[in-house]
Amino acid sequence: MRKHVLFIVFLSFLGVGTLSAQKYSNEFLSLGIGAQAQAMGNSIVASVDDVTAGYWNPAALAAIDLKGMQLGGMHAEWFAGIGKFDYLGMALPISKGKRALGITAIRFGIDDIPNTLNLYDDDGSINFDNVVGFSSADYALMGSYSQYIFTHLGKLYVGGNVKVIHRTIGKFAQAWGFGIDASIQWRHDHWNFGFMARDISNTFNSWTFDFNEEEKKILEATSNLVPSSSLEVTRPQLILATAYHNQWHKFGLLAELDLNVSLDGERNTLIRSNPYSIDPTIGLELNYGEFIFLRAGLNQWQQTENIDGQKTWTNQPNLGIGLKFMNLRIDYALTDVGQQDQRTYSHVISVVLGLDFNYLKKAVKNAGKKG
Repeated sequence: MRKHVLFIVFLSFLGVGTLSAQKYSNEFLSLGIGAQAQAMGNSIVASVDDVTAGYWNPAALAAIDLKGMQLGGMHAEWFAGIGKFDYLGMALPISKGKRALGITAIRFGIDDIPNTLNLYDDDGSINFDNVVGFSSADYALMGSYSQYIFTHLGKLYVGGNVKVIHRTIGKFAQAWGFGIDASIQWRHDHWNFGFMARDISNTFNSWTFDFNEEEKKILEATSNLVPSSSLEVTRPQLILATAYHNQWHKFGLLAELDLNVSLDGERNTLIRSNPYSIDPTIGLELNYGEFIFLRAGLNQWQQTENIDGQKTWTNQPNLGIGLKFMNLRIDYALTDVGQQDQRTYSHVISVVLGLDFNYLKKAVKNAGKKG
């Protein structure tokens, strides 16, 4: 039943003729990657120190203690398993660790959506054999660059992303987009500061549509417009972040506060105005021996109104756990914890693996000697 409703939503979207400066354009790129970040309410721009920096703050790639390539992957089940979110990433140091390159690939998709355009036969009878499934999927590929800049006031890193976006809705519509991000991370003693400017170029998605004559007639008969082409624009978003971290013998603490500043008009956020709105996120991580990690976070502060007209503030709580052994880290997050019945849990699992080239070379060499 939910997937039938989704199809109607997609048809409504396709009925829009010209899209300009969409407030929630490319929102799949706002979901976040990595179970560590998800558990901390996506509060990680200042403290990120692994391959996921290619998404969160590309400047931090050069700050990773890399002895070789680092790989990352994630699978998440959103909306009670209806949406599938997958991520793959790679980070590679160059220039003796003072620079780094990264690649990030993301897919968010809803599969097996029933196409009910041909549900009725010519005689008006319902024929479920005419219903076929299709997928709606969003893809993003990012190339990242990061560089260390010497400073007497701590360690300063700068970086950026070039990203290509491809979105498809079955055979009915597809879009191509292009955008640029820029970022900074500054580390000094126990404090980290981060700045991320997403879509600083404005990210443009150019949509094209493809309906046959029979489908066009059905859309017109059901009062849906038949689109030909459209342009969707994603406005810039700024993230200001600060984090404190410390390790006392076996116990460690990381706390971070991020301010997500949108520039596309008033949104339903904790701090809102036109054209700026601010959505704060808070994250906390405790570790024992840098082996086991416990995490919690709050994000998505919104004001809701019940049927009596009473307004209340809600947020999204998140919990998570992580394990780290040598160059392998496995993280798990549970989002929407303790929310009302209309909200569903989402499970996120991610893996980060570091490949030490020198260690691999020695292992291959020793194996050759034993052979």
